[in-house]
Amino acid sequence: MTALLTDGQLLARLVGFDTTSRNSNLPIADFICDYLDRPGVRIRRNPSPDGEKTNLVVFVGPETDPERRDGLVLSGHMDVVPADPAEWDSDPFRLVERGDAYVARGVCDMKGFLALAINRAAQLGAAALRRPLVLLLSYDEEVGTVGAKHFMQSWSDRSQLPRRTIVGEPTSLTAVRAHKGHLEFRVDFHGTSAHSGYPHLGVNAIEQAGRAIVALGTLRDRWRDERPDTGLHFPDAPYLTLNIGRIAGGTAVNVVPDRCAIALGVRVLPGIDIPAIQDHLARSLGAALDDTPFELRLTSESPALLLDQRAEIYQAVCEEGQGSGADSVSYATDAGWLQHAGLECVVFGPGSIAVAHTPNESLPIREFIAASGILDRLVHRFCRTEH
Repeated sequence: MTALLTDGQLLARLVGFDTTSRNSNLPIADFICDYLDRPGVRIRRNPSPDGEKTNLVVFVGPETDPERRDGLVLSGHMDVVPADPAEWDSDPFRLVERGDAYVARGVCDMKGFLALAINRAAQLGAAALRRPLVLLLSYDEEVGTVGAKHFMQSWSDRSQLPRRTIVGEPTSLTAVRAHKGHLEFRVDFHGTSAHSGYPHLGVNAIEQAGRAIVALGTLRDRWRDERPDTGLHFPDAPYLTLNIGRIAGGTAVNVVPDRCAIALGVRVLPGIDIPAIQDHLARSLGAALDDTPFELRLTSESPALLLDQRAEIYQAVCEEGQGSGADSVSYATDAGWLQHAGLECVVFGPGSIAVAHTPNESLPIREFIAASGILDRLVHRFCRTEH
């Protein structure tokens, strides 16, 4: 049995794995499984379709009562965004202490929370728990909540999981019960190639895309003027937002381009029907392009989240947390998919989203320590005492 590490030591081990989403996460998953290989701990893998990655589901304590589904789930993702060493003051995959903060890629988003969650499971004797503690660790959150979606679609017995769930994204220890979803679309245009000296012999796919961009801008402005009821949770942008993020087409200046593609994202509010969004896009593009053919595809889907403010887990995290910010955020998390498995999700963790994904990503040590105590109290409340 692997010796217990302190929270800081475990964090150092976790950030030492380069779990950039383009890489397999099996090395870190194997390490976590070995570390948690203890009496009373039951570990199940939920492999990706290609077997190159895996979600982990770790059960500690008694089995879940399928009717009550008491206990607590601590959920986090194992992947991180890329880190260019040239932009860092130190090795991004080696934990360093700089001033009053830890610095490394993923230390804030979200291996700090992972270390705390894993050690809560490792340090607790199963006999001490009256209700289960479950860790749900996902792959590829950073590229569109892919692992959480796969888990939701493939995990056969959701009644094994407690309902109350904390998703440990960096919220500066503020309880968050609502977030927008994120939909990614690709629009493809097909023209006809020709020499630029004889453009009348070709059909310019980039010009088709240009008309589409104008139409998408008009739709964006129309959405900005609309105010769905759930927009009240997002005072900074109480509407659907649309962003054209990439455009690619053409091969040379002297060739009429026969292909062009646009990639765009829509930040969707809770309660908004996703097929309706795709229909709005298709109709706006169709009206602008007349009979010009195009292909519109949904390439990534991260649902929005909205938890009732009366939910016990939200009230408990509010009581224990230290933040004073808003109870909503405009980025998407795994919680959007996990709610479809019947989980009542609160987003909560140490660190600030403002430094996530940046060079020299950092985590205040005082927040890391405070989060440790908060999780101890929540685990005691939902898993160790009569409830």
